[in-house]
Amino acid sequence: MEYTYVPVGTCTSRIRFELNGNIVTNVEFTGGCNGNLKAIPILVEGFTVEQIEEKCRGIRCGRRETSCVDQLAKAVREAYDKEHTGRSGKDAEYFHKKE
Repeated sequence: MEYTYVPVGTCTSRIRFELNGNIVTNVEFTGGCNGNLKAIPILVEGFTVEQIEEKCRGIRCGRRETSCVDQLAKAVREAYDKEHTGRSGKDAEYFHKKE
């Protein structure tokens, strides 16, 4: 299923991705640091939710409390939890695009 996540505390205004089981594909960032945000989708393509959390959760950008990759880790966890429990955390806004 395709998700759109509205991140908090970053230059990125939107993160889109597909979640198939716990596999994340087709990550796309809107806004932010162009070079980094082109590389991240390539690096995490096909990773599991857990792998993305392990590698990206807690990374900060400068003095900010979060970063684009930290927000990606939160987004994929929120989406996975929503698919499997019907609930998501309060940080995310999801828009289902396709199944």
